[in-house]
Amino acid sequence: MADYAELADLADKLFEASGDDDELLAERLDTLDEEARGALLSSDLLNAYQVFYYFFRETPDDLVMERLQLHAASDLVRGIVIDEVDIYEVVFGMVDGEPVVLITDGEETLVRFEGKQAYAGTIRYLDESL
Repeated sequence: MADYAELADLADKLFEASGDDDELLAERLDTLDEEARGALLSSDLLNAYQVFYYFFRETPDDLVMERLQLHAASDLVRGIVIDEVDIYEVVFGMVDGEPVVLITDGEETLVRFEGKQAYAGTIRYLDESL
């Protein structure tokens, strides 16, 4: 995208066309060229939940959703703690435009999942291992 104003205009059009429908917003994002989509998915114009839904196409539990909605998509470069399980934190982030979910003890990463199956892999791991 050429500039922030054009990106903001594009985001407004997407929100208007999709309303409050997460699935419709994700489908509209799919139609964008890679550059525009990448710029939006890492901007302050979307929230982290919208990025989560775009990649994983599922709705997490209410607490995870609320945590994600409170953060801009741009915060995902640092990672966002979306859940705690026992002494571990589940962190959702973005690395090179791809989703990453980590399970960490706060100092070391226990396991890392990448790509569109990262959240499903995390849930499976938590169910089986912790």
